[in-house]
Amino acid sequence: MMKKALLMSLMLTLTLGYASAQKKAQIKFDKMTYDFGTFSESTPVQKCTFTFTNVGDEPLIINQAMASCGCTVPKYTKKPVAPGQKGTLNVTYNGKGRFPGRFKKSITVRTNGKPEMVRLYIQGTMEEAK
Repeated sequence: MMKKALLMSLMLTLTLGYASAQKKAQIKFDKMTYDFGTFSESTPVQKCTFTFTNVGDEPLIINQAMASCGCTVPKYTKKPVAPGQKGTLNVTYNGKGRFPGRFKKSITVRTNGKPEMVRLYIQGTMEEAK
């Protein structure tokens, strides 16, 4: 009888542990790619905002946002984002000193939620100044 009670309490503990491990923050972006379209080399600095929602049930924390290139700078909401709330990731692209033409850059976002890593993209075409 004692063994059965011990086994039942162990099973219950494992089940509850598993259920609570399922609760996580979850990031969902409004879009994964932002297209600046075509702009002139005379206005090389372009900005955009990616909006995200924590669709999970724990506070969401962005640990890091890294761009694939020094010409792209991401800035993001540093404080934890509560379940159901929104946050932003602002991206500044600076084409100064770059060759005109089409570009595509990535921003890797790491969070405490699922997925742990999300990749966003910015793209556009910088035309030579006339």
